[in-house]
Amino acid sequence: MTPVELSRTVLRAVRRAVDEGELSVVVPVRAVVTPPGPGGCGDYATNIALQLARPAGRPARQVAEILRPHLTRSEGVADVAITGPGFLNIRLGGGAGASLVREIQRRRDAYGHGDVLAGQIVPLRVPYDIRAEVVADTLVRIVATQGGRAEVHHIHPSRAESAAPDLSRAEPAGTDLSQAKSAGAEPPHINAPQADPSRPRRPRPHHPHPQITTLRPTPAPEDPTPLGPDAARWALLHPASHDRPRISADHLLQRESNPLFRVRYAHARTRALTRNAAALGCTGDPGDVPEDVPGGDELVGTLAGYPAVLTQAALHRAPDRLARHLVTTADALLAFQHTVLPLGDEKPSAAHRARLALAEAAGTVLAGGLSLLGISAPDYL
Repeated sequence: MTPVELSRTVLRAVRRAVDEGELSVVVPVRAVVTPPGPGGCGDYATNIALQLARPAGRPARQVAEILRPHLTRSEGVADVAITGPGFLNIRLGGGAGASLVREIQRRRDAYGHGDVLAGQIVPLRVPYDIRAEVVADTLVRIVATQGGRAEVHHIHPSRAESAAPDLSRAEPAGTDLSQAKSAGAEPPHINAPQADPSRPRRPRPHHPHPQITTLRPTPAPEDPTPLGPDAARWALLHPASHDRPRISADHLLQRESNPLFRVRYAHARTRALTRNAAALGCTGDPGDVPEDVPGGDELVGTLAGYPAVLTQAALHRAPDRLARHLVTTADALLAFQHTVLPLGDEKPSAAHRARLALAEAAGTVLAGGLSLLGISAPDYL
């Protein structure tokens, strides 16, 4: 069961409780489902009971108790526990991993894309600084995964810090901002047609001004371009915005201590597993991976959490969240990879095909995430 499917399952549980007269609320349009936080358990957690507590006129924990049996009886749900003030912690039953892999196979690079910013324009103000440019360029793509359109506006050195950006000077979405523009460069002015005074004026429709985000990440201490495009972008995007990026040749080392190497190497390993499996006459086929397989649960969890990470990266204008999640996914894959192919005289089985499909799904997510960061995902490394 994917997070989207589980969200629908939670809403169906609310609908059943309403239909049976246990709750008197309007069924929400969506239910937020995320990996459990501190103190949680299971595969996923939802705050739907806290969301419904006020309109239901009941304590959140009591709402959770009402919803728990409806969720427990849902197909694909093994158990539901209540923690904290009323969080519902859900442990999935058989078929969860296989369903997730099929979802990734079906959506490919579009896996994790949503509509939380559908139809919204996201103006981004940035100074003429190479790190700010790279962050803005990456956010153009990340915001697009959630249905929005980011527009980049530059803060000119001659303007006051608090001045509002001239929206007629917006950089088009998708502009290559991998290199900082020279200070003081002026975008071309757009000449508006002159109004005809003889014609009556029509009232202009009112459009709410989109909220403007000013991106001022801590600048890099030196020029990162000698690292090459991939390592330079990683050096600027992996740290949080308030952290000073580290510009050093360590980003080029093919060592386990280098997070960028681990992410790209993990992707290359998924491609190698596919090639080696083909030589054995084995192809991936989605199936459940037993809990005792090293790295299996962790890998399923990171893949399932990818959509939520993309959403948060877009909403908080924080591409570093995506970069760090790719590292977590890569580490889980590298721990899992040794279980994928048969060993010695062992023949490929359904278990091997299920593990191969899971590894290939991880490769899809790693490649898609690196692409959003503007970094290549080589098949050989």
